[in-house]
Amino acid sequence: MLVRLTAVLACLALAACAAVAPPPDTAQLLPGTFGLFDNDVGAANLASWAFASPARTRNDPVDAARASAAVDFLAGELSSNPRWVMVSPLTKQGMLQARADVRRVLGVAPNAPSQIVVNVLLQFSAAWQFGNQPAAMQVFAAPVFTLPPQQTLQVVSNLPYIQSANVASMDAAREMLPGGDSGRR
Repeated sequence: MLVRLTAVLACLALAACAAVAPPPDTAQLLPGTFGLFDNDVGAANLASWAFASPARTRNDPVDAARASAAVDFLAGELSSNPRWVMVSPLTKQGMLQARADVRRVLGVAPNAPSQIVVNVLLQFSAAWQFGNQPAAMQVFAAPVFTLPPQQTLQVVSNLPYIQSANVASMDAAREMLPGGDSGRR
């Protein structure tokens, strides 16, 4: 009986290990990318502000690209960094859905590595902000984008309302605050 019980427990332990999914693809950021002290909270704040209303980024491709990079980064960061273990699993799943939806709108290949997507969006926003529009457009020629650079610019200059990005980034920003309502779902 003890041997049978041990075998059953061993099988259950193996099944539990097999059910654990690897963490989602997560980009790494340089310090200060989204805030002086905390990239994670800064990214959540920027994304929740930008995706609350399309009017906030209309004709502002810099903020739209940065907010899109923030969503892509947070989708992986919230699910892979132990710091955010208290963030609701629903919020984490919502952020992964937001990543997919923002990528679809921008014409980013669904399987593109997060690091490349985030780098391209941040490089575009830096070049555009400093007035180097040819360099900014060249960045959008990266193979991860399925749309021509001019069309990608049009999209990032006039982002539509993306409900998943709005809800997930708002939930993440709220739950990441000290004393936020994380885990209350």
